[in-house]
Amino acid sequence: MSFIIPKGILAIALSVFVASASSLTHDLYAQQSADKIISVIGRNRIILQSELEVQAAQAEMQDPNFDKDDKCMLLQQMILQKMLMEQADRDSVNVTDEDVEGQLDNRLRYFTSLYGSKEKLEQVSGKTIYQLKEEYRDVIKDQMLAEKVQNQILENTKITPAEVDAFYKKIPVDSLPFFPATVEVGQIVVDPPVSQEMDDYAHQTIEGYRKDIIEGKRSFETVAGLYSEDPGSRDNGGRYDGITRNGGWAPEFLAAAFKLQNGEISPIVKTKFGYHIIQMISRRGDEADLRHILIKPTVTSSDFNKATAKLDSIRKLLVSGRMTFQEAVGKFSTDEAAKRTGGMINDPSTGNTDLDITKLDPVMVLLLDTLQNGGFSAPHIFVNEQREKSCRIVYMRSRTTPHKANLKEDYGRIQEVALAQKKQNKIQSWVTAKVPTFYLWITPEYRKCDNMKDWVTEIEKP
Repeated sequence: MSFIIPKGILAIALSVFVASASSLTHDLYAQQSADKIISVIGRNRIILQSELEVQAAQAEMQDPNFDKDDKCMLLQQMILQKMLMEQADRDSVNVTDEDVEGQLDNRLRYFTSLYGSKEKLEQVSGKTIYQLKEEYRDVIKDQMLAEKVQNQILENTKITPAEVDAFYKKIPVDSLPFFPATVEVGQIVVDPPVSQEMDDYAHQTIEGYRKDIIEGKRSFETVAGLYSEDPGSRDNGGRYDGITRNGGWAPEFLAAAFKLQNGEISPIVKTKFGYHIIQMISRRGDEADLRHILIKPTVTSSDFNKATAKLDSIRKLLVSGRMTFQEAVGKFSTDEAAKRTGGMINDPSTGNTDLDITKLDPVMVLLLDTLQNGGFSAPHIFVNEQREKSCRIVYMRSRTTPHKANLKEDYGRIQEVALAQKKQNKIQSWVTAKVPTFYLWITPEYRKCDNMKDWVTEIEKP
């Protein structure tokens, strides 16, 4: 029996909140055809034709080559999720209301940022945030239960070097993938220090804005739109919705924000980003909608010169071998996230340090062309992920040329695929053992799917 697992066994549930679109598609489908049950799992878990069509439509938007076989695979994934939920009932597996609420908040934050604002999300979905939460709370809970059972099944699944080697040797030579050039690179970032004079000037500037707002000369929203240096909220009058205490905000910012009552304006708050004033719009327990104004101290050319001079001294330590790259990152880097990776740059989609050179920034590619393996660039100014100028030196750990997959250069990638295959086989074994213990009915139309034939009990087979 074929059993192919896409990225994450429960991948079908990840688009829940794009469900403004999903709900509309579901409604249109139901209006245009007689909806029907296409599968029953356990005592009362069903899958409707319209639910499959919605998932297929979304998959087709992402992949124009989506075909009938993919639709069979999609239904298999939906049935598997129901099986895992049924097993959660049998094993009394549970998730807390707090965990479900947290997951709902995370999804809402993502789609709010995707659409630009809470109002836009509500407009597109045709539902309020409260309605979206109520509609999808059970869906999210079911998904979390299924994932929890899945994680229990796959717990402690590891792979040995011998297994990786055996997996690689089974791949026909003409089936080995062709990999583009990759690099492993790191960086030591030193933000330019701000002079006391510029720091004082930024403080005085935002103090003046706060005074105008308190005295009613100008509205908070107007000042934010005209002067705030936060590009993420400036065009929205400084507004952010759905801020939570455990969000990825500066701790000083969150501490000040959640002390405020509705309509109240904070004192000046200093964070690593600059100076803020915050206005509470509305607060619901540990969630808040607010506005803020950010003023950053100006960094001068003299400040950049100091940072590059410091990096030049660090580079001499590295080149002479008196300090390792990882030691220098830990001691000197002002990028806290980089310290957790030893300064190495990861692919955000995989977490791997092997980076496809064709996907790197052209400026970085040109820089890497001048470096040998183990080499360090000269200090230079660059634009970071926050679109601000900073200073760095770049370290070239290794480089590969375009090539067919091999264990020497691509062990990490092959290991990842081999582990995924091992997990897939473990889930397959679980399914094989559990299918006879579940009531499972599939409509005759989908029993023809190759990957579904062994899933139907003998009494249900045509």
